[in-house]
Amino acid sequence: MNAPTAVLPRTGPRIRPARLVLHLFLAGTALAWLAPLLWALYAALRPYSETSAKGYVSLPDKLSLDNFTNAFTQSGMTHYFMNTLVIAVPAVLLTLFLSSCVAFYVSRFDFRINLSLLLVFTAGNLLPQQVIITPLYRLYLLVNLPGITASGKLYDSALGLVLIHVAFQSGFCAFVLSNYMRSLPHELTEAALVDGASVWRLYWQIVLPLCRPAMAALATLLSIWIYNDFFWAVVLISTGENMPITSALKNLSGQYFTDPNLVAAGALLTAIPTLIVYFALQRQFVSGLTLGANKG
Repeated sequence: MNAPTAVLPRTGPRIRPARLVLHLFLAGTALAWLAPLLWALYAALRPYSETSAKGYVSLPDKLSLDNFTNAFTQSGMTHYFMNTLVIAVPAVLLTLFLSSCVAFYVSRFDFRINLSLLLVFTAGNLLPQQVIITPLYRLYLLVNLPGITASGKLYDSALGLVLIHVAFQSGFCAFVLSNYMRSLPHELTEAALVDGASVWRLYWQIVLPLCRPAMAALATLLSIWIYNDFFWAVVLISTGENMPITSALKNLSGQYFTDPNLVAAGALLTAIPTLIVYFALQRQFVSGLTLGANKG
């Protein structure tokens, strides 16, 4: 008869010191990124009279949502949210349409200046936007569009912002979509051409439906980028009624007095649509970070 063997107690998974240090580093980095947001939320929940007397680094006597209510009503956020939608939705749709047309032509047809044409579209993203402030400002003042915009000019109009967003975002989208379209089998388009399909039908009914994942990822990124734009909204919009939501936050600042707690509440309210879009389309947003990275 064999002697019974001793059974060693099982121990849990061993945590490596390097992995523990990595987790601590990632947690500290995430906390550092969230600290300004948490601080803004903490300030927005406190009345200005309390923070002016005790300072922001102090324990609150009470927390309330009064600053959020006042920020929403005083700034007229509903009107400015609609202004942002009027700018963002056409800009996203027009950018995706034009960039997909360029990407289709560059990726599915072989000609001498194929690569050069794509580089021209991509080179626009390398130009700092601040460089063209003065010429673009003068151009927008000179262009007359009677009957199309309320002022008759591109300056101080939603159309002007739509066009500038399309111009600056089309290069990146064309580059990404061209790489994505190159990965599609050429046999699909060749078979359609043999069957007598036109170039438009080839683009609209065959290639474009296969690019839905890339289009969804780009639409998510474009929506967030255009919504968060502050630079062009300040430069090209002068009338308060025409401003998008990001630049309209200055309505919460008075000429002689500004309530920082109220401004913090308004900034947090402005960020809510961006968070909703991110969490609703998180998969497309994450995939968009590496979209077009594959070699065509």
